[in-house]
Amino acid sequence: MKDPYEVLLKPVITEKATDLQVSEEPQYTFRVRLDANKIEIKKAIEAAFKVRVKRVNTVRVRGKRRRVRIQMGKRPDWKKAYVTLQKGEQIELY
Repeated sequence: MKDPYEVLLKPVITEKATDLQVSEEPQYTFRVRLDANKIEIKKAIEAAFKVRVKRVNTVRVRGKRRRVRIQMGKRPDWKKAYVTLQKGEQIELY
């Protein structure tokens, strides 16, 4: 198994992500490696935070095109994972 901190890059802290954390089934959002699959993400969350994961949904986010001086550039693509925990479980992120 890979090291959990190689799979999980950082938590996504936005308004939508914090609203999902306080629902009946708490969902946490993480930025993960592009080549990570749902099984690796589930194992990494369970190992890093000592919680039980119910479900993992992933989204591949395309990088935006940005202008860099004269020519066009592109930000890198990245992957986002929505992790739903079992009822009663909680992660302290901050």
